[in-house]
Amino acid sequence: MRKNSVKNTRINGEVQRVLAEIIRGEIKDPRISPWTSVVAVEVAPDLKSCKAWISVLGDEEARINTLQGLKSAEGFIRRQLARIVNLRNTPEISFVMDQSIEYGVNMSRRIDEVVAQDDERAMNRADECTEETGQA
Repeated sequence: MRKNSVKNTRINGEVQRVLAEIIRGEIKDPRISPWTSVVAVEVAPDLKSCKAWISVLGDEEARINTLQGLKSAEGFIRRQLARIVNLRNTPEISFVMDQSIEYGVNMSRRIDEVVAQDDERAMNRADECTEETGQA
């Protein structure tokens, strides 16, 4: 099976959906943040390995704890995945931290701050112009 085949794309999507359900509803580890999401999944064409990119909304400690919790629950997650998704081989899962969501939130906040500063400067300039014309 090729890496970008339709079958591989469907398997990636199904594994991503099931992993998200397992992490959200079946794992009871308190280290795993409730704000954990599975951003992307890439299953190898031979179905023996899988990379799952996860994102955790929170501080650095929450990310580290969530990653540790997921790594310790890897066997349980793999067993649940095998039970739900019918694949010839159940892939070994490796979790990778993806910070793209947090990066997007940060950039959006910074853009809002810059826009607010520009609006404030424009208002100050408008006030200065009206004062100058009023005094002349």
